[in-house]
Amino acid sequence: MQNNYDIVVVGGGPGGSMSALHAAKNGMSVCMLEKTRDIGYPVRCGEALGEQAIKQFFEPKESWIASRIKRCRLVSPSGIKVNIPFNKEQGYVLNRRVFDYDLSLMAASEGAEIYTKCYVNFIEKTSDGYKIFVEYLGDTKIITAKIVIGADGVDSRVGKWAGIKTMVKMKDMESCVQYSVGNIDLDVNRMDMYLGHSVAPGGYLWVFPKGEGFANIGIGVSGKYSKEKSAKQYIDQFIKEKYPSATIHTTMCGGVPCAKPIKEPISEGLMLVGDAAHFVNPMTGGGIAAAMKSGMFAGKVASDSIKNNDTSIKFLNQYIKLCNKDFTNRHDRIYAVKETIQKLSDDELNAIASKVSEIPSEKISLAKVFTAAIMKKPSLVVDVMRMFAGF
Repeated sequence: MQNNYDIVVVGGGPGGSMSALHAAKNGMSVCMLEKTRDIGYPVRCGEALGEQAIKQFFEPKESWIASRIKRCRLVSPSGIKVNIPFNKEQGYVLNRRVFDYDLSLMAASEGAEIYTKCYVNFIEKTSDGYKIFVEYLGDTKIITAKIVIGADGVDSRVGKWAGIKTMVKMKDMESCVQYSVGNIDLDVNRMDMYLGHSVAPGGYLWVFPKGEGFANIGIGVSGKYSKEKSAKQYIDQFIKEKYPSATIHTTMCGGVPCAKPIKEPISEGLMLVGDAAHFVNPMTGGGIAAAMKSGMFAGKVASDSIKNNDTSIKFLNQYIKLCNKDFTNRHDRIYAVKETIQKLSDDELNAIASKVSEIPSEKISLAKVFTAAIMKKPSLVVDVMRMFAGF
């Protein structure tokens, strides 16, 4: 580990690796610091992603893909099933351990240095950049950088140290639990999503296949309802009823910020990417694509900033403009739709599911489902259509 770098990236997930990759590709000296032992582990993600979300960057490797998703099934509180085919593109359930590791290898192949089991204790602003105080393999070290990119997740300490307001309202923070389970009967090309206050209040429960007899079964419950019953209690009850023979192989839990994106995820010489900037789809909680895109933007803008010898907030505003144009404006619209749908009762969800289930399978789409869901507030129809036009 050197003493000085152009750019230090804190966090080795998809956002961090994409930041490091594109900064190194643009000729910068880059160091990426990951606190865990292995890039890609532990997996804290449902692992679902659209085909084009990957193909806009790379051709997917077979080793990245656990299952190809051809359709989605929405299940109402009373059990009404709405089957939605994916006509335009398929989805993937990834092997995140392999995927994340390979992204870090791509960054390394461009010249980025990567260090695991490297814990960042603090960052300190200086006249020409930052001091980063780290613990690495038992040693304490201070390294310097002209720019710091925070890819350290929803509880971003980098953001807090920089004075960026990263607080998430309780109603927008979903409490999540996911099990990797085996010994279940499922369609390996279909993802299931269960809705309703009785199943997952303020969120949803998912079954994402990862091969024959194996799946990620997870749940997100809005913080607004978590005090009534924990996310773990909801998912344990579901598995007991739906998959009594399931074997649990891994367990993970954490919080997902289903909030609006942070408006200004920057400070002088510093940018936040991915979950650290709340770049998460407010409806689904999915954040892989936004993390990769924001990481790419941050790496490029950081490189241009250094080349122009200008790390000011004014210069780094280019990063915000790129993110807004690409996805954060759409996330704002999705948030508005989410707020309305969360107010629907179980009876209303059942009525919507009953109506939508009458649509012929060849004509049904996610856009039609969500349009039906918000007809009680017609002003949001335009937002729904814009939302899906941008997918």
